[in-house]
Amino acid sequence: MTAQELLEKIAFNVIQGRVEAEDEGFDEGLEGQPGVTELVNEALAQGLETRDIVLEGLTTSMEAVGEKFKRNEYLIPDMLASAECVGVAMDILSPHLIKDGVESKGKFVIATVAGDLHDIGKNIVAIMLKGAGYQVIDLGTDVPVDRIMAAIKENQAPFVGLSALLTTTMRVMGEVVQQLKEEGIRDRVKVLIGGAPTSIEFAQEIGADAYCKDAFQAIDLLKTTVA
Repeated sequence: MTAQELLEKIAFNVIQGRVEAEDEGFDEGLEGQPGVTELVNEALAQGLETRDIVLEGLTTSMEAVGEKFKRNEYLIPDMLASAECVGVAMDILSPHLIKDGVESKGKFVIATVAGDLHDIGKNIVAIMLKGAGYQVIDLGTDVPVDRIMAAIKENQAPFVGLSALLTTTMRVMGEVVQQLKEEGIRDRVKVLIGGAPTSIEFAQEIGADAYCKDAFQAIDLLKTTVA
């Protein structure tokens, strides 16, 4: 198998949501064929550039998944399956990326704010950010302001992503922005928010840098206006 064929197979299996050979795909008859885990390890064994594996095998495939999601061809569970493939691949690739001197695009603290336990959207964004080359510090769910602040300062992170699915918890996002101002580091940290009850208007109201309706828009914004 040529390097290009291998990269195309990785991308195909990400879109199919196949982590390992035993996994079924969206198409029939794939069970037993190498999945993302096996293919990424094979690519490394063949000496493929880690940057090429990330860009051509993972990033482009998740862009394709994003398009399918926008066209309602994929539902959230389908997107999660593909995102899991990227997460597993990035775990395999991370030590090689460091060794090869592939620079991170920056540290990104991400959290679901205090009082909120919803994490599907946050998890997808975290995986997409890893695939796009960011070093993600995922604090999990129900994270209080002081812990978010501590992580930002400890990691000197230039980005923070805040998620909420409840109208009762979304106000915590504003408290994070306010705390950044009070501690004199607001100008050094880009704040992205997302979640069902949030909006562009709410982002403007609390002084966040951007509202992201989904993981794909978050990546697009980081490429352009926010970065």
